[in-house]
Amino acid sequence: MLLEWAEIPFEVYVSDADESFKEGGEPSEIACQIAFVKNKASFDVFEKTETDFIIISADTIVVFKEKIIGKPQNREEAIEILTLLSGQTHHVITAVCISDRRQQDLFYETTRVSFHNLTLSQIEHYVDTYRPYDKAGAYAIQEWIGVVGIKNIEGDFYNVMGLPVSKVVHKLEKIFLTATD
Repeated sequence: MLLEWAEIPFEVYVSDADESFKEGGEPSEIACQIAFVKNKASFDVFEKTETDFIIISADTIVVFKEKIIGKPQNREEAIEILTLLSGQTHHVITAVCISDRRQQDLFYETTRVSFHNLTLSQIEHYVDTYRPYDKAGAYAIQEWIGVVGIKNIEGDFYNVMGLPVSKVVHKLEKIFLTATD
């Protein structure tokens, strides 16, 4: 959706990249590692073709008190995570890896997000209605909880959605300018 809004033509390719990581590493490095692994898995497929390509892969993680908050496995975990984040500030880190046959660029963006104090009924309503089980930190900022629950955001809003689009567009412009030189 974000690439569509930026009017960037694309095709989705889902790789079978291993997204596991060792606990205890620097969160930004972990996000970069996962984005790189996703990119490499796709690159290995497309490199064998005659087609020109640019691969964009990304990974978004939520960090609270230096701990990575993953995707909830069920309703109880989603409620637990949102209760933990309620009234608190956390960081959302999205790492992006862009590559073509000639070059690769790996970078990340960090955004601070603060929640209002959320009631248990608000949290339960969100989890039961939106089922955020595939979302890091158990929420999507563009959904109901973002509208009523976010107190403050410092940084790129779209980064919290999963892709720092403006930064990606500028990186792509540089790739295309380099390709034509």
